[in-house]
Amino acid sequence: MTRTVDIAPLEEALTFAQTKAQDGERLIAVRTYQEGQIRGVDLSSLCASASEDAIDLIHRLGQDAIRAFVQAAKDEVEVSSDHLGLPIRLGDQNIGVGTNYAEHAAESTVVGSPFLFPKIVQPTAWDAPIPAGDALLDFEVELCLVPLEALMPGSPVFGGLILGNDVTDRAVLLRNVDVTDPQSGKGFTSGKSGPNYMPVGDLFVVPRNLPSFLSRLTLQLSVNGQVRQHAAATDWIWDLEEIVRQCRLKRDVRWTYWGGEARLAFGEAADIPARTVIMAGTPAGTVFHGVPTKDRLMGALAWLLSGCKGPLIAKVIERYIKSARAAKTYLQPGDRVDIRVDRLGCLSNHIVAAL
Repeated sequence: MTRTVDIAPLEEALTFAQTKAQDGERLIAVRTYQEGQIRGVDLSSLCASASEDAIDLIHRLGQDAIRAFVQAAKDEVEVSSDHLGLPIRLGDQNIGVGTNYAEHAAESTVVGSPFLFPKIVQPTAWDAPIPAGDALLDFEVELCLVPLEALMPGSPVFGGLILGNDVTDRAVLLRNVDVTDPQSGKGFTSGKSGPNYMPVGDLFVVPRNLPSFLSRLTLQLSVNGQVRQHAAATDWIWDLEEIVRQCRLKRDVRWTYWGGEARLAFGEAADIPARTVIMAGTPAGTVFHGVPTKDRLMGALAWLLSGCKGPLIAKVIERYIKSARAAKTYLQPGDRVDIRVDRLGCLSNHIVAAL
């Protein structure tokens, strides 16, 4: 995939990239992104230390001062996008939203409102490999909000934006989900928190006007060059304000997670901490489209032949997993998942057998 991305004008947003440590870390205010090359202003001279990232710099100097520095700069640097790493520091306490796009809910055969779940995994770079192992590995392009400061009750929802791929092991998810109440989010943390299951984009974008900026974004994901997901970002059911409101309603909820418990990221003062990745859900086009009737019938037959031992739904799910593995329906080693969104950046992740 040739990586060319429209970059928002400076008066509309600040767009940041960070080069990889092995290439000499540099924080760059991106002006153009053409054919795999970014051009922009090196902000290293503004940084108080080598570890300071875009969010640190905004806290210390403010957006207006950074914007003025970029406007006044006479020299630009050019860097291959292959040399970009994580654009900001992020933690492993992330917040996900299930079935927040109506067409995805329909294809997944989930009836009801969107729902929340914790995703406990350290984000990786835009080009990080994703291990398949024995998973039914699925993809999900997601717009992600990253608060620059803690989101306190009553404060406006604002922050920077980054792209994400909410990678999922459908086998683990289905074996742990509550099929009578998928809105509980049970099973989602376990199915979505494997290692390298959260690559994020190569750019971090801080808009002046978040609602206006969001209205121009179109999410797109391709597998091996074939478009699989394509939708306006704001086709969602819950917008970012509602997602944050729902998070506060669920702050005391615990989700089962690999035999333990997980909860949404919250500070002591009912705030959502800065740098929390809030994933806004995925549009239609994922691999999972519900359990087919054939697998339901064959699973039911296997249950009857076993003398009705164990839960019927478990037999159906195991039949589906077996069929999907045999058909290689899900992502396989050698596949490549590409995400490209104008104004937000790119991901390109190869599927590997194991890390």
